[in-house]
Amino acid sequence: MIKVYVKKISNYPVSGPRVKKTLSEFLTKNGIVSDADVTVSFVGEKKMIDLAKKYLKEKNIVHNVLSFPFKEENGNFIDVPDEVIHLGDIVICYPKVVEESNAQGKLIDDRVLELVEHGALHLLGQHHE
Repeated sequence: MIKVYVKKISNYPVSGPRVKKTLSEFLTKNGIVSDADVTVSFVGEKKMIDLAKKYLKEKNIVHNVLSFPFKEENGNFIDVPDEVIHLGDIVICYPKVVEESNAQGKLIDDRVLELVEHGALHLLGQHHE
């Protein structure tokens, strides 16, 4: 069973159940068949800038999505005693999603799900250049 935890500020109207369903199905299609969990957090621009500074050494960059795989030193997923694969965290900047959705003529919910899937690919080890 894949467990998806959604964390958001109350004024961000994100459908937690839709995010959970989409991400769970996406991970299953991409080979996750064991018990696993992942967290999706929706944050503001200040928090995203802080994360980029701390983890990417970038200044004043507002990313739309960042992914933080939960890995051991050797780069493998952790198999803890509860036998659950902890995939990691996906962090999405909700104001950036709104901005991009407006610029691209997309529904905000659709853009959210695109970024959730994009972040999940990073957790699974797929990266773009």
